[in-house]
Amino acid sequence: MKLSVAIASAIEALTANILRSFLTMLGIIIGVASVMIMMAMGAGAKAQIEAQISALGASTLTVRPGATRRGGVSQGAGASTPFNEDDLVAILDLPFVQAVDGQINSGVTAVSGQTNWSTQLIGTNPGYFEVQSLKAVEGRVFTEREARTGAAVAVLGQSVVKELFDGIDPLGQRFRVNSVPVTVIGVLQERGQSGYGQDRDDIVILPLSTARNRIIGAHPTTSKHVSRVEVMVADGYDMPTAQSDLEDFLRERRRIKPGASDNFRVFNIADFVRARSATQQTMGILLAFMAGVALFVGGVGVMNIMLVSVTERTREIGLRMALGARGTDIMAQFLTEALVLCGTGGLIGVGLGFVGAWIAAKTGDWSMSLSVQITLLSFGAAAAVGVFFGYFPARRAARLNPIDALRYE
Repeated sequence: MKLSVAIASAIEALTANILRSFLTMLGIIIGVASVMIMMAMGAGAKAQIEAQISALGASTLTVRPGATRRGGVSQGAGASTPFNEDDLVAILDLPFVQAVDGQINSGVTAVSGQTNWSTQLIGTNPGYFEVQSLKAVEGRVFTEREARTGAAVAVLGQSVVKELFDGIDPLGQRFRVNSVPVTVIGVLQERGQSGYGQDRDDIVILPLSTARNRIIGAHPTTSKHVSRVEVMVADGYDMPTAQSDLEDFLRERRRIKPGASDNFRVFNIADFVRARSATQQTMGILLAFMAGVALFVGGVGVMNIMLVSVTERTREIGLRMALGARGTDIMAQFLTEALVLCGTGGLIGVGLGFVGAWIAAKTGDWSMSLSVQITLLSFGAAAAVGVFFGYFPARRAARLNPIDALRYE
């Protein structure tokens, strides 16, 4: 049987009872749309995690003063001795360290003219820009001399520029951080949202001493404190080994006795993100399995309706065989009907998948990534269901005895 004749015959048979055909396709439609949305969520999450690792730096270690314990009870983060700028200098001398930065952070209000904007202040040293792989697309970042002298200069993220200086060249403009006037010397490249929905461009970066001495205030126990240290490990060094060496160095520098608990913590952020990625992948597999179940149920519906169709058309099958149709022709006819049924449902499901992914991305603030591969795979799954679940009814039709079929009432 020619393919065009088989398709035409299949369409005619399916349109003879449109409602029944649509209800049969419904399971395929839901299954394909579910598969598309789940795969788009998984691909989006993977892309987001890779972007986070790239942004954080795969060779970056983060150090924080940790909570001490007395009698098994945590004394809180403030109970630990903070790091200071002298620690940064000492860490930078380690052979495996390429760059290091220290940070203090605070929420502030930026004021330019009549415009107020609540944003995040980062006080840091010039090493921050190397550790974070940040460059100024306009102007420049501050120098070691400016950081050392506490210059009132600022480097802004794109979001702050848009809010405070929309349409105006920000370079050289003066604005206030809380009540402290500073001058804009640079604007950073756009970085977008973080994995937690935080705008990474909504930042004001000042020299560490400027932020600490004039805006945030000094720590009660030291005048040169930093709340967070980030260390860039040089190329060619093993990250676990570098982490272990850094921990040993800090234990010695902070005079922690053997057997005593550390009063700091060293994090390999890339490992943390990858661990979260593994969790998301497990959830993705579970969701994909559920979508596969929906597609399987749709396939069972297709097989059921095709068996009903074979029963209803037994006399037609017998007449065609009597006129010379072979068993392979009958099988091809019913397989084509199953494929047309599932293919049509697959196309509708793909369309619903695009719409569902768009709605999920907009309303749920989820990262979605639809590609040609996902679309083809989803449609291919529908076609595979048609072949798999259509084979048994088609085989049954092809094996009917023509005489018994003609006698069927």
